[in-house]
Amino acid sequence: MTITPESVKNLINADNFGDRIRGINELRQLDKKTAYELIKPIIQDNNVRVRYAAISQLDTLGDVNLEESLEILLERLYNDPEADVRAAAADAIAGLKLTQAYPDLKKVYYETEEWLIQFSIVAALGELGHPDGFDLLKDALHSDNSLLQTSAISALGELGDIRAIDLLIPFVDNDDWQIRHRVAQALGRFGGEKTKEILTILSQDKSVAVAQEAKHYLMN
Repeated sequence: MTITPESVKNLINADNFGDRIRGINELRQLDKKTAYELIKPIIQDNNVRVRYAAISQLDTLGDVNLEESLEILLERLYNDPEADVRAAAADAIAGLKLTQAYPDLKKVYYETEEWLIQFSIVAALGELGHPDGFDLLKDALHSDNSLLQTSAISALGELGDIRAIDLLIPFVDNDDWQIRHRVAQALGRFGGEKTKEILTILSQDKSVAVAQEAKHYLMN
């Protein structure tokens, strides 16, 4: 069956939420401008799975109108009743490189009690590359939530601020091999003798995965 703007519109207006999700998926087969206009009405659908799918699609469709997409994503980031939809909004903001949203991401991070939203914001800051994100990532690095810590380590590596090196050193001896693995990946993005020394230590790690990751960066 041929996928057309009309057939997709019929699906996303259907009563059955499964059809609406199928319609969202079929938007990928249309030109971006048409798909963008069709997805806007269901951003606030009454079904959480539909809203999540629609917001996630803005990651690739939102550049059709970045200003409007920013408004849509911030509205969902602040107001959606479901944490996973708000988290998806943060992901899309990062994917679209909407750096002007940093103050909003920061505000939501410190105001929410939902770790999933905080996790997505931390991950988003690495992709977003906003230099002001360093202090927030520093705070996340000392969170009681190991998933937030792991995400912050990766984001600090992506951010590329050399101040991160000293922050990451204490995690070289962390009990969790996954955190040590992320430290090796993050430090691999930095040059300099200090980084080389730390990676050399990690190259002897008891975890094969950590040791191999450190050796990879030492050889490049």
